[in-house]
Amino acid sequence: MTTKRGRGKKRRKKAKKSPGAAAPGPSSASTCPDPRRGGPGAGLRDWAWLAVAALLSAQWIVLRAAAVPLGHEAQAMLAGLAILGAAFILSWAAEAAQKDIPQALALIALAWIAVLPEYAVDLYFAWVAGKDPSYAAYATANMTGANRLLIGLGWPAVLLAIWCKGRVREIALEPTRRIELGALGLATLYAFLIPLKGTLSLLDAVVLIGIFVLYAYWAARSPMVEIDLEGPAGRVASWPAAPRRAMVVVQFVFAGAAILFAAEPFAEGLLGVGREHGIEEFILVQWLAPLASEAPEFIVAILFALRGRAAVGLGALLSAKVNQWTLLVGAIPVVYGISAGAAAPMLLDFRQREEILLTAAQSLLGLMVLVNLRFGLQEALLLAMLFMAQLFFPTTEVRIAFSVLYGFMCVALLFRRGEWKALKALAHPLSPAAGEKP
Repeated sequence: MTTKRGRGKKRRKKAKKSPGAAAPGPSSASTCPDPRRGGPGAGLRDWAWLAVAALLSAQWIVLRAAAVPLGHEAQAMLAGLAILGAAFILSWAAEAAQKDIPQALALIALAWIAVLPEYAVDLYFAWVAGKDPSYAAYATANMTGANRLLIGLGWPAVLLAIWCKGRVREIALEPTRRIELGALGLATLYAFLIPLKGTLSLLDAVVLIGIFVLYAYWAARSPMVEIDLEGPAGRVASWPAAPRRAMVVVQFVFAGAAILFAAEPFAEGLLGVGREHGIEEFILVQWLAPLASEAPEFIVAILFALRGRAAVGLGALLSAKVNQWTLLVGAIPVVYGISAGAAAPMLLDFRQREEILLTAAQSLLGLMVLVNLRFGLQEALLLAMLFMAQLFFPTTEVRIAFSVLYGFMCVALLFRRGEWKALKALAHPLSPAAGEKP
């Protein structure tokens, strides 16, 4: 006969096995197996991940300090690997730091850290553009490429990963993700004004950074559910306070130094490769440069999907999109103005305006796809195919045509699925309706 106490123990055991919900907001996700699981070899794997990332960054610091002469190809590749390694280290350090940073501060600080590798390259171009206007195009190229990669490649990759593993055809997001969707909607609607103005100005910076502050405010007030830290981040977070904080500081300083050493050589190396081989520099900066800084986020999201936590992975990429579409774009005119020594706006040529228009149109479609908090296989394939189709035809006609096509698809989704109620809920992301399960 089973006693009441026995049944209570069984219920408690079952409760412990249930997975935790992902915390909303801009915090990133970690990569490797939970340090409390995976057997005796898990610890070695965690430290191996950290060692590999450190070596990728350290090799460039040594080469740079020794002033070793390199060709443009080697310079771009080795500096890019340093940024890749530093991006992983920053991600793990930011995760471990959550144990010591107050929640409200963590939402802003960790969001900024998450896009720091992307900042390094893009803001280098913005800084040089303040003295050499020809570099303004590269700042826009890197920014638009990074944003379009997240939606066109990153989001579909998460869904395709779980479909390949278990034929799962849909991801259901937590209702708290309406916070990100609301911020994405505000930033996207405003972004359509930038091509019309033909400039990136301090007004744009105020509006876009203000949207991010509003997003952080919403996230700070939303219910937060703590998740288990995993891999190198979980390994460090399990240490006592003093050594944990010291290790986090060391990781931040080391990764920051690697990015500082690598940003300029990586950017100039890419430009040199384009000039030597007759490849359009705009294209190299737009697609190759973001891959180095976006790769850790993509890998993290895919690994979470393969472990049965696809909503966490997709949510992390959604947060990254909001961060880059607000903080990154808003920082460009600020850095440009400081470099130029005046509050003058950065002028955009027709190519740059078309790229921003296309990026805003893609962001609007991404918003319409996720507004019902569900992301299906057909929608993932749609985003991926549209992205790949326009990627190989970088002409004015194609950019304008795809911008219009994205717009028509947004209207079709709105009327076909009747998403008016879901869109209305984005205006009140902290309302009781936002707390209902999807």
